Amino acid sequence: MIPFSPPHIDKKIIDEVTKVLQSGWITTGPRTKLFEKQLAQYCGTQSVLCLNSATAGLEIMLRWFGVKEGDEVILPAYTYSATANVVMHCGATPVFVDVNASDFNISVSNIEKAITSKTKVIMPVDFGGYPCSYDELNALVLKHKNKFSPDTQEQKMLERILILSDSAHSFGAWYKGKRAGSLTDVSVFSFHAVKNLTTAEGGAVSLNLPIPFDNEKIYKELCVKTLHGQDKDALAKTQKGNWRYDVVEAGYKCNMTDITAAIGIVELERYDNDTLPKRKSICTKYSAAFSKYSWAQVPVLKSEFEIETCYHLYALRIKGITEAQRDAIIKEIFDYDVSVNVHFIPIPMMSFYKNKGFDIKNYPVTFDNYSREISLPIFYDLTDEMVKTVIDAVIKSVEKVIA
Repeated sequence: MIPFSPPHIDKKIIDEVTKVLQSGWITTGPRTKLFEKQLAQYCGTQSVLCLNSATAGLEIMLRWFGVKEGDEVILPAYTYSATANVVMHCGATPVFVDVNASDFNISVSNIEKAITSKTKVIMPVDFGGYPCSYDELNALVLKHKNKFSPDTQEQKMLERILILSDSAHSFGAWYKGKRAGSLTDVSVFSFHAVKNLTTAEGGAVSLNLPIPFDNEKIYKELCVKTLHGQDKDALAKTQKGNWRYDVVEAGYKCNMTDITAAIGIVELERYDNDTLPKRKSICTKYSAAFSKYSWAQVPVLKSEFEIETCYHLYALRIKGITEAQRDAIIKEIFDYDVSVNVHFIPIPMMSFYKNKGFDIKNYPVTFDNYSREISLPIFYDLTDEMVKTVIDAVIKSVEKVIA
């Protein structure tokens, strides 16, 4: 069976993790702090905070901005549930909008229609690693400054809607000469086991807030907020006579450990010259093969406007089929011992959100994209022979079902 997306764990990673285990320092410490600095340099931002998940990063930034009951957060209907769940955790209302038919990303024109005086945050999602239209998004929140109704000190300083990018998929992507993480106010990455760069579990918040914000100061505030509100972490307390600490707020517990950061440091070191070229090669082979068929709608990987995915997903769509036919095609592909997936079941189709009154019929492009989408395997150890097996399995399965 060809798996869908196993992690690439080699001797170098095992050796680095072993060093951490033998060091006597396994929680947040020197490796986590080094990883944060390396990520900030890579993304071209001032400050990056590493946490135990992207979900924690999204929620902590909503809470930092003061999002609460009565507020609205705009996000795409086509995303993973975490994007919406964090809004619910804050007591705010998720406002779903439809996506583009071309690249799966949130529609800027639909966002504009959804903005009200209650809108505090827009959460675009870089589906599959392909960046959203950040020039248009950044211009949009300035255009609608007059609608913004600030409540907290942070909101009054920004004087407009915050853009909090769910960049879970897009670490390493490019947008007009800039890397993901530096494209808007705040971006949050995922380093989950299936992501291009993994720390097993983990995530990072890339801070890129405009003047008058001090991103390094905010980083320090978030360090406190994400460690129980404690004003010193364990590393700081190891300094001679520095044991005393205070708890200044009822914070959260979502710090990254040095064990997981050690994996990330190795992954980052080889990301641009090894991981990304390998993933790009696989996606390019898929597109070359499927573009020959009239039934195939291949994903956008690179645009003429200097926008390039980080090749996290290969989201193939089959033209003119129903959801049931898509499911039948997937079953056939699995019969060839090839694992595929679907990204994602839209949030308005999930029971919790349906029970809140959301209806997928209000998001026709989202449903159309979902109903025809099949995500194909991409991982470091996927050989050329395996790629050929995947391609043959897809072609045979599609033609059997739609014949």
